[in-house]
Amino acid sequence: MMQAAEKAPKPVKQLDHRYEGISKVTGKIKYAGEFSEPFAKSDLLYAYLVQSTIPSGDIVSIDRAAADNSAGVVTILTPFNAPKLSQAPPQPPARRNLSLLQDTSVSYNGQPIAVVVARSLDEAKSAAALLKVKYAPKPAKIGLKNRLAEARWPKDPGKEPAGNHRGDAQAGFSKATVIIENTYITPIQHHNPMEPHGTIAWWDGPKLNVYDSTQYITGVRQSLAKTLNIPVDFVHVVDPVVGGGFGSKGSMWSHVPLCAMAARITGKPVKLILEREQMFGPVGGRPSTVNKIKLGASADGKLLAMQQDVVMNASVMEDFVEHAEGPTKNLYMSSANSVSAKIVEANLGVSTFMRAPGEAPGTAVLEIAMDELAEKLNMDPVQLRLVNYAETDPSHDRPWTSKNLKDCYQQAADRFGWSKRNATPRSMSDGNAWIGYGMATATYPANRSAAMAIVRLLPGGRMFVGSGTQDLGTGTYTIMAQQAAAGLGIDPTLVEVKLGDSTLPKAPVSGGSQSSASVLPAIQDATSQLKLKLADLAIADAASPLHGLKTLDIDAKDGKLFNRNNPTQSDTLTDLIARNGNKPVEATGSAEPAESKDAMSSQSWGAVFAEVAVDKDTHMVKVRRIVATYDIGTLLNQKTGHNQLMGGIVWGISFALHEEAHIDSVYGRVVNESLAEYHVPVNADIGTIDVSTLNIPDLKFNPIGSRGIGEIGITGTAAAVANAIYNATGKRIREYPITPDKIMLA
Repeated sequence: MMQAAEKAPKPVKQLDHRYEGISKVTGKIKYAGEFSEPFAKSDLLYAYLVQSTIPSGDIVSIDRAAADNSAGVVTILTPFNAPKLSQAPPQPPARRNLSLLQDTSVSYNGQPIAVVVARSLDEAKSAAALLKVKYAPKPAKIGLKNRLAEARWPKDPGKEPAGNHRGDAQAGFSKATVIIENTYITPIQHHNPMEPHGTIAWWDGPKLNVYDSTQYITGVRQSLAKTLNIPVDFVHVVDPVVGGGFGSKGSMWSHVPLCAMAARITGKPVKLILEREQMFGPVGGRPSTVNKIKLGASADGKLLAMQQDVVMNASVMEDFVEHAEGPTKNLYMSSANSVSAKIVEANLGVSTFMRAPGEAPGTAVLEIAMDELAEKLNMDPVQLRLVNYAETDPSHDRPWTSKNLKDCYQQAADRFGWSKRNATPRSMSDGNAWIGYGMATATYPANRSAAMAIVRLLPGGRMFVGSGTQDLGTGTYTIMAQQAAAGLGIDPTLVEVKLGDSTLPKAPVSGGSQSSASVLPAIQDATSQLKLKLADLAIADAASPLHGLKTLDIDAKDGKLFNRNNPTQSDTLTDLIARNGNKPVEATGSAEPAESKDAMSSQSWGAVFAEVAVDKDTHMVKVRRIVATYDIGTLLNQKTGHNQLMGGIVWGISFALHEEAHIDSVYGRVVNESLAEYHVPVNADIGTIDVSTLNIPDLKFNPIGSRGIGEIGITGTAAAVANAIYNATGKRIREYPITPDKIMLA
């Protein structure tokens, strides 16, 4: 029986369509780079970012004579004339060393070295081509696999320690009946949202206004204030909708303050939108990881020791760490565990968060190793995972707020038809294709931060809800409308939602799958406060049927306040507001993680099963179907939730088969910096995706019972595909992406 504090919240009526869906498909909604107000469109200037063409060295000179005289040019910013700014790395959510034309040093090929501002974009680009840059090159550090001996401990590993040990791993391996030990590699990847990064900046006296494509309006506001040395209250950031970010828009990058600098110098609004090829380097990417994994188990499959040592590339500018070793610490119970994470410096742009940072590459490699261990033990891969099921968090020795992963395995396996799998490679075929089945575990931490929200009951029974969060296409508008409506028991179609504006109550970054888990409890609190205010208003209103009752005797449902003890005694919200001068009634709310959060661990879970067909001649891989079941707490909205999980699965397939940035070994440039050559899947690459959720509330995590789902879909998927390819071909590929040449040559 649930304790009183863990009572399930009232059911929330779900919208069957996206709140902003019609505005998007009709083109009415505006992205950051599409605004032309409140300034006059004729005043808008266009900026173009000029990038370095060497990976390491110094800029000796920039001859700008021809560019200055080019048609339409207003100004050109270079390291030789740019205003001096604060050099402190901006916060939050993470430090990011920026290139703001403050010195002449070059740390990577593609680094911003100048900004050309003109009356049109074409004029800015034409002038940029006329700049003559003279460099003094220095030896560059390029590559990872050939430089592993240079690996060092990171100066600042972030939230996780670079090394972590539990028990005696070497003793565990000495007792093991079966040991597997191999190296697994993931490549550099780049986010490439459909909407490139972009900013429009203009000044109103000492105050800065920006439209910016960002996952964190509050973070951009704080970072701009710090970088430009102006009060935070002097910065206003707006971004009503984001065309994808996947982590790359979670931090402020160089182009944002550079755009603001250009606007201040010219006295005009300035637009700076990155070109597609400029998305490779100046706005981060996922680092490559080289993972040495060793697993030791007894004959019955019990893990006696697990070891994972990760080495990754990091920019010479900053030690960003992709904690790919994370899943090895807490996904399975083992007697002993040892992990480490080191970096190799390279003349590349600063790495950053990318969808499911740590867990995406971590499950991609660990879950292949588990498959290899299962084969060596002659054990079913699902059974091996059940044998080592972690009932509590082994990395912190504490309970989970909720875990129903066993049900995920069972339900997904049944829907997939896992029992029909033949474990012998190349034993299943269809025409000229080998058929393979594979599976893997999905997982991602459940995160939650402090958030605030504001709600108003408006005349006519409508409602307003606002919070300084962001919608990256994830469905934040939709679930905010639902949660606000649930507080007064009204239809969610009557709710107006506003977000993406830094003047609204503060909310966290839309990263780490935490927006819904953070913002909705704040809305719940705000609507609770609003309901109390409305009850008091009715009690004091002599014309109200509820006049004279006690506040706690009044509840709300179906657009009415009613007496809990006599539900027929009620007052409609519309009438109540009308009798009181049609004045909106407003309330604010806030929520933050409970003080007991450190006593329990919160994680989301899933089981992913994949079927692939591999052509016997070309070795081309076709993912026929993915079946997955997830334990993510309460499913807030069927449509947006399944969209998120399916989108993550598509990315997992992309991780497995397509994505890789190729770095020129001499010049350090990404040579496939376009969507024509940086491969991502299209519709023809994706087969059937069958997604379900357990929909079991996790009320120990938050009062809504929901955990974020933006990232878990990508985890486990890559390994499920990789394991299916092995089952189909008998060839174990341990380096992503798994391309036909690797299968052919294995």
